[in-house]
Amino acid sequence: MASSTVVELSRWQFAITAIFHMTFPALTVGLSVLLAVVYTAYVRTGNPLYLQIFRFWKKIFAVGFGLGVVAGTVMTFEFGLNWGTYAHAVGPVIGVTIGMEVITAFFLEAGFIGLMLYGDGRIRPRTMALASWMVAFGTLLSTTWILSANSWMQDPVGYRKTDGQFHATDWADILLNPAFAHRFPHMLLAVLISAAWFVGGISAWYLVKNRVHAQPMARRCLSIALGVLGVLMPIQLYVGDGTAVFMGQHQLPKLEAFEGNWKSDNNGYNLLVVPDTDKGENLLHVEVPYLGSVIAQDLSGKTTTPGLLQTPPDERPNMWTTFYGFRAMYFTALLMFGTAFAGVVLRLRRRLFDSPRFLKWMVWMTPAGIIAVTGGWIVAETGRQPWVVYGQLRTADAVSHLSAPEVATTLAGFVLLYVTLLAVWARYIVRTVKAGPEALPTGPASPDVSEALVA
Repeated sequence: MASSTVVELSRWQFAITAIFHMTFPALTVGLSVLLAVVYTAYVRTGNPLYLQIFRFWKKIFAVGFGLGVVAGTVMTFEFGLNWGTYAHAVGPVIGVTIGMEVITAFFLEAGFIGLMLYGDGRIRPRTMALASWMVAFGTLLSTTWILSANSWMQDPVGYRKTDGQFHATDWADILLNPAFAHRFPHMLLAVLISAAWFVGGISAWYLVKNRVHAQPMARRCLSIALGVLGVLMPIQLYVGDGTAVFMGQHQLPKLEAFEGNWKSDNNGYNLLVVPDTDKGENLLHVEVPYLGSVIAQDLSGKTTTPGLLQTPPDERPNMWTTFYGFRAMYFTALLMFGTAFAGVVLRLRRRLFDSPRFLKWMVWMTPAGIIAVTGGWIVAETGRQPWVVYGQLRTADAVSHLSAPEVATTLAGFVLLYVTLLAVWARYIVRTVKAGPEALPTGPASPDVSEALVA
């Protein structure tokens, strides 16, 4: 077994890589759908505004997509280098699943991404629309495979263990495992919502700054974003609640940790805790009395939330990361829901574009979806500890036999690289947004649309 230092350093390295990677799919999956929708709208109507929207967001999508692919590839290498025992154990299951992502999602994206990014004005518009939808389908397919693989690690089924390896006995059970049924729709909605906030926030910035040349695009994009959020946010809160209930049934320690209780006698909801993991108690906690029972649909206040002391010490997840990861996700989701509701009301009352305070708030909400997605993944992964395959393979037993200096050196290198790449990416987005969209396309309609529709 590797030393605890090597385990912690390896966990930090993978966590940082995963968070860096997830920043991009959190935006690019939803942006790919937006690009497909607006280009199809252009083909069907000939309205040059949709082509302007497509050309602007395509720039931001392209760089994020490239960085996401690179970071995802790095994660795959880390499986074998930092987590060699894990890779050997789950290879017959996870290796196949990730391989299917490559030969389906990646190949599909690779086959059409060039057409989507460089085909504008060079190929027929209907072919461009098809390429855009294929790229969007590829990103959704990639999300499906990744969530299937990760969900199996959260709730492993359909396997047998032979000589320390997991071998499939039922691929349907593995790919469509019980956790996948809850986590896939939750994550799919999350990335679509995240992109909608990103689009809506940047669009609101153009309106706040009164960029005249960008006003039509900003108004249309903000309306689209709020329309998507108005539909998806209520669904997401419902799906998220079902996911939390499922975790309580299948991973009770995770629920205990993100509720922030050590003893099972609290009917309130903890807003703030300062846990002492050695003593098994909270040095400080701020709660709303009875709210925990109300959330559990018991208005009498008799229902209490389970405490982490009922889980053996060697099977307890870290309360710090799980509790605050969940709060980051949950409170941001409530904030997003309230903002989206207010935005829809303003839009229906035809006051959306005349409300400077709301538009400025929308600008601040630009990264809200990314924050919520990151918090959710922190809950999912740290709350699963100390297991890498829940109940079957401990994290401490899955790491490669490396020295602490080796892992520390690569960790420092990755941190420096990722900070640099994030800074460059953020700078690119800022420069692209400040430059604004190209002028509205002029001239004859595309050959696939009637000229009369352009007016």
